[in-house]
Amino acid sequence: MDRIVYDRMAAHDSTHWWYRARRDILADYVARYAKLPDDARILEIGCGTGHNLPMLGTFGQVDAIEIDDAARDIASQRLGKPVGTAPLPELAGVARGAYDMVAVLDVIEHIDDDVAALRAMAEALKPGGCILIAVPAHGWMWSAHDVVNHHKRRYSKTSLDAAIRAAGLTHNGLTWFNSLLFPAAVAARFAGKLTGKDDSDDSPPPKPLNTLFEKIFRLERYLVGRVPMTPGLSILTLARK
Repeated sequence: MDRIVYDRMAAHDSTHWWYRARRDILADYVARYAKLPDDARILEIGCGTGHNLPMLGTFGQVDAIEIDDAARDIASQRLGKPVGTAPLPELAGVARGAYDMVAVLDVIEHIDDDVAALRAMAEALKPGGCILIAVPAHGWMWSAHDVVNHHKRRYSKTSLDAAIRAAGLTHNGLTWFNSLLFPAAVAARFAGKLTGKDDSDDSPPPKPLNTLFEKIFRLERYLVGRVPMTPGLSILTLARK
C-alpha cells in the first residue's frame, strides 16, 4: 500500500466510522460462528496499525504479522509484544498447526497468488481451526482507492468461492456486508468518475456524518450471518480445512 494509506490508518482507525463499526460486526460474527475454544490462539496477518488486535484479543491469545515497518511499530505497541514480518504467500517462520483462527481482513486482495496464500494459512491452523476472511467486492467498483491500496483484484462471491476451494478449503457461506450504505457508496463512486474526481482520500467525513454512517453500518452486526444480505462493499466468510 502507498505510505499515505498507512498514515491515514494510524490517524483515523480509532475514530473513522468504517473501522469502528466493522470491528463490532466482525466480533459478533466470530462469536457466533468461529466456535473458538476459551484459550484460542489467533493470528492476524496484515494487521496494519493493529486496530483489530484488541477486538481479536477478547477471543484469546493473539499474534500478528505486518510487513510495513511503521505500521508494525504501532501494532507492536498496541499488542504489547513484537509483531512479525513474514509475508504471504510463504509465511516463512510461522508455526504450522498452531492457531485456532487466522484472520485476514482485507488482505488477500493484495496478494498475486491468493490460493497459495490461503493454503499457507491453512497449514498454520490447528485441526478444526478456521480462517476469517474479509475482502472488497465488485470489480466494477474499482477506483483510485484500489490503486493506492495496491489491490490486485476485487472479488465476486464466485471468485472468492473458487479461490477457497482451490486451496482445499470449505466455507460456511459467503455473506455480503457493508450493504446498508452500499447504494450511497455506489452513487459516490460513479459521481467521482463522471466528474473526474475519483479520489482515494478515505479520511472521515464531518463528525455528524461520521456518527450517522457508524450507526447505520453497526446495525449490520445483527444481520450479517443471520439473514441474507443485499450486495455490499465487502464479502465475509469463515473457511476451514
